[in-house]
Amino acid sequence: MLNKTRISSSMMIIAALSFSSCADNKENKEAEEVHNPASQTIPEESKDLLGRWDLTVDKEGKSTPSWLEIKLSGFSTLVGAFVGDSGSQRPVSHIKLENGKFSFAIPTQWEDGGGEVLVEGELAGEGLKGTITSNKGVKSAFTGERAPYLVRTGDATWGDAIELFNGKDLTGWKNTSDQENWKVVDGILVNEKAGGNLITDQKFEDFKLIAEFKYPEGSNGGIYLRGRYELQIEDSPLDKHPGSLYFGGIYGFLSPNQMATLGPNIWQKYEITLIGRLVTIVSNGKTIISEQEIPGITGGALDSKEGEPGPIYLQGDHGPIEFRKLTIIPAKN
Repeated sequence: MLNKTRISSSMMIIAALSFSSCADNKENKEAEEVHNPASQTIPEESKDLLGRWDLTVDKEGKSTPSWLEIKLSGFSTLVGAFVGDSGSQRPVSHIKLENGKFSFAIPTQWEDGGGEVLVEGELAGEGLKGTITSNKGVKSAFTGERAPYLVRTGDATWGDAIELFNGKDLTGWKNTSDQENWKVVDGILVNEKAGGNLITDQKFEDFKLIAEFKYPEGSNGGIYLRGRYELQIEDSPLDKHPGSLYFGGIYGFLSPNQMATLGPNIWQKYEITLIGRLVTIVSNGKTIISEQEIPGITGGALDSKEGEPGPIYLQGDHGPIEFRKLTIIPAKN
């Protein structure tokens, strides 16, 4: 007959050794896998590149805005996002960094033709410099500065309402082309066809904006906040999932929580609050975006000077749209 005491002791020893082995394996695994970004060590060669950058591109003698974000994925891989002078932000799956110079290639989006766009750059003091080579081989130089945080302290106080559209004419606005596609018809501001964009003479920092508008079937337009961040107006089908490219989205960046459009040929309403980078959008009485941060400029922005006040601009180069009310309430300084 086996000694029960000896068996019990042996089992306890085996269990203890097994527990110790499991604990050691767990500690080793935890030592190998660090998933908390706050505890990661940023590689020295990339730490000054990380963040958001407002770019200015010299494109055939004309200054055009662009935007770049560089992030650390895991221990050493650099990834990011890029916005050109048109279109939406594009993900960058891998940014190479060799000898202090970074580079990445991205597929074309709205550019004519296929191929890739190549971005190459490096630190220049506290900024960036580099080149963007189009899919057709055209090279343009760029400079970049760190994007401001635009954090506000305290609650906003609001000034007096300003009617941006007087119901009579285009006083206070300028068209970006000579096509005269914007007209006032029976007290309504009408973009009859694709042409120039309409931009306010005044510039604003933080504000509330009330816009009442309608569009025909299949049309596409937008309202640019500070001339840099497009709030999309589009005849988006109601059976689509909400997205940043559809009605109510901050183009390419922020998606509404629902498709709140009423459809074409119906008067609709946006109530927009922009404080720093935080935007709240109420569409037809429904809050579809609530105090969300806009990371950077959207395609079609007037410039990339995010720390400065900017105008309201109405996109007129896509499709017809009508406005019957445009009221802005600026925040007091």
